[in-house]
Amino acid sequence: MVKENNYWLLKTEPGEWSWEDQAANGGMSKWDGVKNKQAQKYMKSMSVGDLCFFYHSGTKFRRVVGVVEVVRGWYEEEGGGGAVDVKAVGVMKTAVGLAEMKKELKGVEFSLFRQPRLSVLPVEKEVWEKVCEMGGGYGGDGGGDESDG
Repeated sequence: MVKENNYWLLKTEPGEWSWEDQAANGGMSKWDGVKNKQAQKYMKSMSVGDLCFFYHSGTKFRRVVGVVEVVRGWYEEEGGGGAVDVKAVGVMKTAVGLAEMKKELKGVEFSLFRQPRLSVLPVEKEVWEKVCEMGGGYGGDGGGDESDG
C-alpha cells in the first residue's frame, strides 16, 4: 500500500525568507528556527514527499505564494532545535490571500484560521485542493508543462 502524502503550511515573513529566496539556489533550503513546541511537533510529523504551502505572513502579505516539497524529514541540529529540508516545487499562478481563503473556505475546518500564530500547520487534503484551485495551481516544477492542465 502506498503512503499518502500529507500537506502542510509553512509561514515566513518575506523580509526574513521570501519565495524569491527559496526559489534561488536550486530551490533548496533548511526550514529551521521554529521554537514553538506544537509547530515543532508538526515538523516532526513531516515525511519526505509531503507538500507544503509557502505562506508569506506579516501585516501586508498573508498569502500562499508557492509550494515546496519535504526532501529530508526532521533532524536535530547542533546547539538544539531541529529542521526539515524543503525544495521549491512551483510558484502559485495567483497568490491566494488570507481574506480570500476565509471567504471561500467559510465553515471549513482549517488550522490557519484556528491557530493563526503557529508558523507550521497541517492542511487537510480538501483544503489543499481548494486553495490550489483558487490559485490556479502552481507551475515552475520543471515538468515542461506550465499550462492549467
